[in-house]
Amino acid sequence: MLSSCIPILLQEAGVTIRESGYHCDVVIVGGGAAGLSAALMLARARYSVVVVDSGRPRNATAAHMHGFLSRDGMPPGDLLAAGRAEIGQYGAEFVTGVATGVTASEDGVSVEVADSGTIRGRRLLVTTGLTDDLPELPGLAERWGRDVLHCPFCHGWEVRDQVIGVLSTTPMSMHQATLFRQWSPHLRFLSHTGPALSDTEVEELTARDIEIIPGEVVGLQITDDRLTGVELATGTVVELQALVCGPRFSARGDLLAPLGLTPTAHMSGIGDYIATDATGRTAVPGIWAAGNVADPAKQLIGAAAQGAEVAVAMIDDLISDDVRGAVAARRAAVGSK
Repeated sequence: MLSSCIPILLQEAGVTIRESGYHCDVVIVGGGAAGLSAALMLARARYSVVVVDSGRPRNATAAHMHGFLSRDGMPPGDLLAAGRAEIGQYGAEFVTGVATGVTASEDGVSVEVADSGTIRGRRLLVTTGLTDDLPELPGLAERWGRDVLHCPFCHGWEVRDQVIGVLSTTPMSMHQATLFRQWSPHLRFLSHTGPALSDTEVEELTARDIEIIPGEVVGLQITDDRLTGVELATGTVVELQALVCGPRFSARGDLLAPLGLTPTAHMSGIGDYIATDATGRTAVPGIWAAGNVADPAKQLIGAAAQGAEVAVAMIDDLISDDVRGAVAARRAAVGSK
């Protein structure tokens, strides 16, 4: 049942309630960098927007974000707060809650939101991001985003010149080791459960003075709330100051599964994503996607940029729709005379 409060709130905010039953032009599910960038572009184009967000961002454990021009070092939450404030000036609305279902038809989309009812829109943009599926290792999840890392562009500078261990779990672990070597000469490649190294890979690691340590890692050593090493199955402790591991990236696309939009495996093997065309359109008319849910390799600034780019494509699509409607209405009016 439609929650009676949502249309009232939207009307009070100046969002047009269309005669066809729409509450807004675009519903955006996901209020991170991609979703907020898209909302800004759409709202400035004078389209009504409702952003649905669960309030559980992927980077919540990170104290600061990096590589975002003019915002380097800013706490991620501050970026989101500033973005909401900017977008609110253009009339966009925000609903805090979990989107639990979506239906699509020629008439538009309907998004079910827990405790808030149904929001109808002409288009849906999904910017729900992804989930980091971490290796199963006691204590590892608790250190994620602190001294257990995966992206050198996000955290490499902060661990520069430290003793860094690379936990091998996938073929991408070798790539991570060669990347992090740019930030520190003190690298230790922990073979753990990863694939066996080829002779070429051993030669490359050795040539870069990256120590190869065989054996499975069974736990982390924490001293004074700081990572100081990892313990091998043999009982040996390998001293470290930071640990790099590659999670599997899982698209937060469950909302779209009933529509037949299921995740596609990424060619790099890092995880999966919701497939779109170059403009962000999915295979279901009226449904678009942007950010990490559509490209798990995007960094924060890239996700924000993609959100803006997809919004521009959506604006073109909405304008085309408006033109078709206006032409049809004019023809009908002329024909009735």
